[in-house]
Amino acid sequence: MTFAGHRARKRFGQHWLVDAGVLDRIVAAAELGPVDRVLEVGPGRGALTERLLASPAAVVTAVELDRDLVQGLQQRFGADPRFRLITGDVLEVPLPLEASGPLKVVANIPYNITGPLLERLVGRLERPLTTPYERLVLLVQQEVGERIRAAAGSSAFSALSVRMQLLARCRSVCPVPPRCFVPPPKVMSEVILLQPRPVQELLPSSTAQQVESLLRRCFASRRKMLRNTLAGLLPADALAAAAVEAGLSLQQRPQELAPERWVALATSLNRAGGAASPASASSSPSPAPSCS
Repeated sequence: MTFAGHRARKRFGQHWLVDAGVLDRIVAAAELGPVDRVLEVGPGRGALTERLLASPAAVVTAVELDRDLVQGLQQRFGADPRFRLITGDVLEVPLPLEASGPLKVVANIPYNITGPLLERLVGRLERPLTTPYERLVLLVQQEVGERIRAAAGSSAFSALSVRMQLLARCRSVCPVPPRCFVPPPKVMSEVILLQPRPVQELLPSSTAQQVESLLRRCFASRRKMLRNTLAGLLPADALAAAAVEAGLSLQQRPQELAPERWVALATSLNRAGGAASPASASSSPSPAPSCS
């Protein structure tokens, strides 16, 4: 293989994951079987790719942006008929959506594309993937992982928490300290598991759009009570009635409402004819290092 002379590049967020225990836990969390097809994002030098190909998976398709790594990956794994390599930006290249077997994802979340990559792999509330991946094992910055799986009422709970938990079941696999990488990043990382919800559990389009508008509006002023951030959507008495119907209090703040309460509120507002106009706030997650 020809990785000689290649150094981790900051602009690609490259930090090579070298801890064998963490690599093994990532593969174990994917629960790979002989019919599974794996999409690996950012194979780097192939430490994780090697383990994926040692599993019973039917196909491993890797997407690598750094062209200087592609030749080494092809030399290292090209003889395996189950290995496929796509060169390019994972946000732009066509991704495999195999109909012949379950497709699972093992993804590095590169340093500067966490939000867009999550959206591409999981979808959005109002535009979920029509053919969702079965299981995603993602290495992310620990702060992002905490926000994704946070429970209502915790300091990490955010609009991202609501979105992701309505789209997928989310849990932590293991923390990953900086010493597990070469070079070590300056942040703690975490492996998380996402299991996208089946299509029948996803929100109707009108409800999803209302939830998204509410999240943008309310989390833009997360310290304010709902009675203030929702003022003007409906007459005061109608808004109070919608809140009661949704099982919440207008005295609450956004971070106190579990995902199902946001759905109930959106449903009540839609029934009453109150449409939330989205605020300009963004809830894009923080970047994380890559693994390989």
